[in-house]
Amino acid sequence: MSIPQGAYQPDLPGVPPWLNKGDNAWQMTAATLVGLQSMPGLVILYASIVKKKWAVNSAFMALYAFAAVLLCWVLVGYRIAFGDKLLPFWAKGAPALGQKFLTGRARMPETTHYFSDGTTVESPMHEPFYPMAAHVYFHFTFAAITMILLAGSVLARMSIKAWIAFVPLWLIFCYTVGAFSLWGGGFLYHWGVIDYSGGYVIHLSAGISGFTAAYWVGPRLKSDRERFPPNNVLLMLAGAGLLWMGWSGFNGGAPNAANVAAPLAVLNTNISAATSLLVWTTLDVFYFGKPSVIGAVQGMMTGLACVTPGAGVVQAWAAIVMGILAGSIPWFSMMILHKKSTFLQKVDDTLAVFHTHAVAGLLGGLLTGLLAEPSLCSILLPVTNTKGAFYGRSGGILFLKQIVAALFIIGWNIVATTLILLAIRLFIPLRMSDEQLMIGDDAVHGEEAYALWGDGEKYDPERHGWQGSASPPETTQTGFVNGARGVTVNL
Repeated sequence: MSIPQGAYQPDLPGVPPWLNKGDNAWQMTAATLVGLQSMPGLVILYASIVKKKWAVNSAFMALYAFAAVLLCWVLVGYRIAFGDKLLPFWAKGAPALGQKFLTGRARMPETTHYFSDGTTVESPMHEPFYPMAAHVYFHFTFAAITMILLAGSVLARMSIKAWIAFVPLWLIFCYTVGAFSLWGGGFLYHWGVIDYSGGYVIHLSAGISGFTAAYWVGPRLKSDRERFPPNNVLLMLAGAGLLWMGWSGFNGGAPNAANVAAPLAVLNTNISAATSLLVWTTLDVFYFGKPSVIGAVQGMMTGLACVTPGAGVVQAWAAIVMGILAGSIPWFSMMILHKKSTFLQKVDDTLAVFHTHAVAGLLGGLLTGLLAEPSLCSILLPVTNTKGAFYGRSGGILFLKQIVAALFIIGWNIVATTLILLAIRLFIPLRMSDEQLMIGDDAVHGEEAYALWGDGEKYDPERHGWQGSASPPETTQTGFVNGARGVTVNL
């Protein structure tokens, strides 16, 4: 019998008996894909979807959040979200920096949950076949993208100093509560609520907190609210593409193993995103008379956010249902309901994060309570006999649990975000000065994205001058007019 050589030796010093190299490799790959959604995905998307004068500021808010969340996460955040239980919704904070801790086998949650008799196990401690370092980094990327999604609600007017203070406070006092309650061993986790990969922890939280922050920070300038064209639609699509493709790691890594649920989740994710994009575009054509590229990106996002809470526990046909509803219900809330609601119009949610993430994430969580398939649930969930309402009478209990969990996340995010911003406001203005708002990046950072004239307005030789050697060209009417969200440029 031949002796194993190379990577298959029985006693390699860096390969303990519990390590599964496939699971470990996939978890690190999935974490990298999620990281790429933020860096550079959302950095590019934010820099290009806003007015030119806010491109640098918007990109920097995302860049800073990514870096600040990582440091706060390893110093205290991870173990508040996934450590030993302190309260039903919060764990004991501690650094995640020690070699012994990071190279040991991952554990989630860190404690086993027993029934009231103290001996019968209700929810066992799950131990994936990879080291804790992979788990810490994977969930950092989730925390980071949540923070960056929230930023989309307050772009183009929140003080950068206030944002610098807000990021660590919101991570510690808001994000970790949802993460522990639903994933880390909190009361909703043991109760059997399903949030497969962050429909509530990430999207509902970002949308509700973003909307709350937009209320307290205040609106953009009137001129920016009335006209806020993207400065580079093609670059915006590049950022959106990174976001879409990175979602394969987002939902594919959630099972914490390279098992049968991971590819199913990846497939469902893409099915829902594609369906939602097509439905949103169809509604744009029907209602506005032409397809909108920005609308297609918004439809893509709602499809991704909606399927996230159930991507690994629903069948592929259910992903199509989720995509259809994700492309229509948030569209209706944004295009119809928003215009009829005085309150929604009063709150200046710059990138409509409330509609694309809060509405879509809530919708996905509720649909998961209806469509969760029993055998898929048994692969992934800690509570046995879990199933959606469509699979039997007892499944209705899951739907009610999903509603209660959503109400908890909504309530906590509104209260915690409000208190954090009111505390910051005592020391730092939340909104930029009017002078900074008029000038934009040059006033805030001393830098500009492009050395070009104009900010989405029509070219005017008298205002902008003519830099060529010949006389300025004559402008010709193209016959096109402003569309749903388009920009008219006469060439």
